[in-house]
This record gives sequence, structure tokens and C-alpha cells, in this order.
Amino acid sequence: MALALMVLSACHKKADDGVILHRSFYNDTWERFDYVFDSVEVKSEKTYDLSMKISFTDAYAYDDFTMVFTIFDAYGNPYRARNYKFNLKDTDGHWNSQPTDGCYTFVLPINKELRIADPGVYRFQVEYRMPKTPITGVRELTLFNENN
Repeated sequence: MALALMVLSACHKKADDGVILHRSFYNDTWERFDYVFDSVEVKSEKTYDLSMKISFTDAYAYDDFTMVFTIFDAYGNPYRARNYKFNLKDTDGHWNSQPTDGCYTFVLPINKELRIADPGVYRFQVEYRMPKTPITGVRELTLFNENN
């Protein structure tokens, strides 16, 4: 019974702590078409300053990270969609972050001053767009609202 309540409460978060979605990847591997998403209930007009914290290990084979970020409205229609490409390493292939606990962590700006005016349940989704699949060396990611 308690498990069912936990699952139900996770379906539509209010994101009071600022975290909109979070995923830790099993064996640091992100499978193709494994979209990272969660839903947030918006009760009244709200402005979001979205950023994503993402951690990589040395097993990550690329110098950059390319993704598609999409927000779906309460009717399931794409509300906003955008492609992003972030440079993670310099031209010599060195990480642009200091390692902590075996990971290189980045806080990436996603969407500043995103205004959602209509109430409803919105789905926030992240999909990677890398040339080979699956990608290895991705430890975890968290999408959060800096306005909280």
C-alpha cells in the first residue's frame, strides 16, 4: 500500500524543491530512446529559470553533449522544443570541469524566464542526440528550476 502511494505521488510533482526531474543511469549507460522525463503540475502562472546538472565519467567518449529538450503542455502537445549542444572538453580533449568522486559535473543553462501561463500538468523531457548509441559515461542528470 505504501509503495502504491509513493508511485502515485511521484506521477505529478509540484517541484517545490526546484527539482523537476532526476535520473541516475544504471552502469552509467544511457540507452537510445530512453527519454528522461517527468510531469509537473502548474496551478497558476509561473516563470522558470531552468538549468540541468549532469555528471560524466571518463568513459564518456565525446567532447560535447547534444540533446533535445521538450516541454509538452497539458494536452500532450509540444509547448517548447529546442536542440542544445554543450562543449564539455577543451580543444585538447581535457574536461572543462574538475573531477569530484570520479565524475565531471556541469550545470548547463536550459531556458531562462520560461513563462507558463496556463494551469495543467506539463511534461518536461530530455533526449540525447549523440552519434552512437547507447552512450556510456553518463552518471546522472537533474533538471531544476533556479527560481525556487
